[in-house]
Amino acid sequence: MTAHISNDPLHGVTLEMMVNALVARYGWSELGDRIKINCFIKDPSVKSSLKFLRRTPWARAEVEALYLESLDDDGIAPADEPAFNPWANSRITKS
Repeated sequence: MTAHISNDPLHGVTLEMMVNALVARYGWSELGDRIKINCFIKDPSVKSSLKFLRRTPWARAEVEALYLESLDDDGIAPADEPAFNPWANSRITKS
């Protein structure tokens, strides 16, 4: 039996994980500049941001879009190409 593999990059990523990753990458001030939402600008916290984003679909969509954009900027290798090849520097030569 084969396991179902999702092609959705947001599969398994919670909203809290997205907010924490964006805050770690940009900080609250730059995050507030990139997405004009008061919960990122005035007295920001993860808890208040999550409360607002869960009730506001357009804001959540903007956070998801910025998160996906930040993943593209990181240069993450596609799923079919391993990030590390343990055999790349092997001393054994193929015949």
